[in-house]
Amino acid sequence: MFYWLFEVTGGEGAFNLFRYITFRAGGAFFTALVFGFLFGRPLINLLRKRQGKGQPIRSDGPEGHFAKAGTPTMGGVLILGAVMVSSVLWARLDNPYVWMVVLVTLGFGLIGFVDDYAKVSRGNHKGLPGRVRLALGFALAGLAAAWAAQVHPEGLRMQLAVPVFKDVLFNLSWFFIPFAMVVIVGAANAVNLTDGLDGLAIMPVMIAAGTLGVIAYAVGRVDFTQYLDVHYVPGTGEILIFCAGLIGGGLGFLWYNAPPAAVFMGDTGSLALGGALGAIAVATKHEIVLAIVGGLFVVEALSVIIQVLYFKRTGRRVFLMAPIHHHFEKKGWAEPQIVIRFWIISLILALIGLATLKLR
Repeated sequence: MFYWLFEVTGGEGAFNLFRYITFRAGGAFFTALVFGFLFGRPLINLLRKRQGKGQPIRSDGPEGHFAKAGTPTMGGVLILGAVMVSSVLWARLDNPYVWMVVLVTLGFGLIGFVDDYAKVSRGNHKGLPGRVRLALGFALAGLAAAWAAQVHPEGLRMQLAVPVFKDVLFNLSWFFIPFAMVVIVGAANAVNLTDGLDGLAIMPVMIAAGTLGVIAYAVGRVDFTQYLDVHYVPGTGEILIFCAGLIGGGLGFLWYNAPPAAVFMGDTGSLALGGALGAIAVATKHEIVLAIVGGLFVVEALSVIIQVLYFKRTGRRVFLMAPIHHHFEKKGWAEPQIVIRFWIISLILALIGLATLKLR
């Protein structure tokens, strides 16, 4: 919206600042951060009043989690509100990539909200049936994938870019749509599985968003892509503004989610944020890099898949409890110890992901 001021004034004086993506990204960050601080406590009070007993605690979970009974959930609404307000104010509203990411974020947020509401209203940890949630997620991801395929430049349409190898492109043809759907839905559910401890999911999400935001800005500038030898995807630079808003909103949420958490993000937040990361990766043609940057989420999801498949086959468990962060809880690690070490791992993986931009 503020970019309109640049167009109306012709960039006269201080209004010329609104032309720059980096300036507007800074504005989006601070807007989202202030939004989180202003509305965080009122939202928590409202959720606590409406939800009563808060998020149901699994009876078979780690014993330390029973002390969290009564903590309200659906705190992801705070993050989504901050991201949407900052994006609408600071991003160019004629950019299709921004709207694609926004659509995915809001869509998965709605799915998560319905899931959270079902859990709270029933008083147990079972929300929407898994098949229903997956079906809705794949339908939404299919729409986003088709949209991305239409707005990508001709030379990259339906192509899979391989990091490190600058000239390697695989033409997936019609298979690009289901591939992109798996990336988006997989990212959404992987972040959802990671959200099991106070502050565990939100910091890796912010780290991944910051990394993908830098990548989006780089691949959206022809001079940067020529220097880095990466594929040019015009228009993706505006995604940096969305990512900056996500980081600002995430920090505002973390203020209240830091141990001991006053609110949980719930599926409302985790599904939405994971879906957003997947959509950004598809938009920027960095789907494989997402698996590196979001490697922590991949490990969390794989731990669940391995546990389920191995148990069905042998009747025994590989991990004491899945996802893997619960395994370390069962081994006696303190919750802050797990959270901070996972944050460190996320930061290392993000740096590796960024290195793929120059490593050619």
